[in-house]
Amino acid sequence: MTDVLARLRAMQASDLPVHGGRTLAYVYDSGLPDVDEVGRAAVATYAGSNGLDPTAFPSLLTMENELVGFACDLLDAPGTAVGTVTSGGTESVLLAVQAARDANPSIAHPTMVLPSTAHAAFHKASHYFGVEAVVVPVTSDFRADVAATAAAIDDRTVLVVASAPSYAHGVVDPVTELAGLASAHGVRCHVDACIGGWVLPYASRLGRPITPWTFAVEGVTSISVDLHKYAYAPKGTSILVHRTPALRKPQFFASAAWPGYTMLNATMQSTKSGGPLAAAWAVVQTIGDDGYLSLARDVFDAVDRLVVGIEAIPGLRVVVPPDSTLIALATSSACDPFTICDEMAAAGWYVQPQMAYADSPATIHLSVSAATLAHVDDFLVALSAAVSAALDAGPVLVDEEVVAFISALDPATLSDEDFDGLLAASGLVSSGAGGPGAGGSGTGGSGAGGPGARGSGAGGLVLPERMAEVNAMLDVAAPEMREALLVAFLDRLSRPTRTT
Repeated sequence: MTDVLARLRAMQASDLPVHGGRTLAYVYDSGLPDVDEVGRAAVATYAGSNGLDPTAFPSLLTMENELVGFACDLLDAPGTAVGTVTSGGTESVLLAVQAARDANPSIAHPTMVLPSTAHAAFHKASHYFGVEAVVVPVTSDFRADVAATAAAIDDRTVLVVASAPSYAHGVVDPVTELAGLASAHGVRCHVDACIGGWVLPYASRLGRPITPWTFAVEGVTSISVDLHKYAYAPKGTSILVHRTPALRKPQFFASAAWPGYTMLNATMQSTKSGGPLAAAWAVVQTIGDDGYLSLARDVFDAVDRLVVGIEAIPGLRVVVPPDSTLIALATSSACDPFTICDEMAAAGWYVQPQMAYADSPATIHLSVSAATLAHVDDFLVALSAAVSAALDAGPVLVDEEVVAFISALDPATLSDEDFDGLLAASGLVSSGAGGPGAGGSGTGGSGAGGPGARGSGAGGLVLPERMAEVNAMLDVAAPEMREALLVAFLDRLSRPTRTT
């Protein structure tokens, strides 16, 4: 066992750090070691428990109901509200869309209206459940366009979506107006507060101006909020809250159409470990309401200091003043954002590249945690140096032959041979069709740059230490081609390690 744990620690050494406030995407760090220890202990205690049957493990039901109750208080939920703990924000979103679809069985081809800044999980739900995504534009401040939403709602619409805040830009949509439109048409309105749900209520209590977005807004029918973000619980837990039991009922699944036990599920999963739920409950109980208020004060102090510091760096700007804890950075034309990400990674910081979309250029994403506050000055020093290095290096240019090669490809028919040709054209080394592909985005976001994305992959592909050129190549690809390339990359990356 000692050897196995030693190997685990050795493998983990190449991962991004999950503590210390230096990873500004993917992880959320309270900076409280005792809280982390409580969460880990709870995971271990309940790792073998099964959330499939709440009557067999009633302690899990108790913890779930208490967590949902805490969330309801944060979200201004009425006394009729009910909720379910899920495995993460994507599952919460999937269930919100599935419930909206199944509540309207008479609509043969349902649609949902969402702003272009809505999380990609809604497009995943569209793909899974056949609910067409009708995407409306955002205004110049990156908030959902209310007039465009009104024009998009019709008799096939089953859901209107708002973000609190949007991931890419960190701003809250005009929920009051969107929910009013939905209500006027008898349509559900879901607020994706997976990021903001556990921190925006405290922002309001701290006196920060926040656009109304909770159940206090008439017409909001469901809200999703993640516990593994600003509740600082171990991954992965989220909560989906519905205004009434009737709204939640289509989410449930039951089947007695076989000779075994009658299946009854509240979520997408059947068997599920009790560990994440117990960990979330333990962390929330440990931090408590006053603790979360203090953590919110820290994270917003960090956000404010970062915004001021970023605006003082030549060649860099904040895309839009953030409403919450997420900041989007844009660069001047002389400064390459992907080079900045590389330079920050070399200095021990992870910032997330975001590819160009529509008329918006590539940007850099920061998810700020409470633990970041103690390191703001060091971060700004590193960021200023990274920008200077990027200005000195100049924009990253993709070879015209590579651009032409990508443009000639059809994402619908991208073959292994096409993909290998792109690897060769881009200068990446592959030992054949079995190696991972170009990119290094990971499976959770666009861009590359984390240490786990580098080095020698299966099949002999060696990704470069610096990913700016690879990210620039992805950036010139159309969204559909980018998707196809990253699917090919993931396919190559996910191949078995055989022992015989």
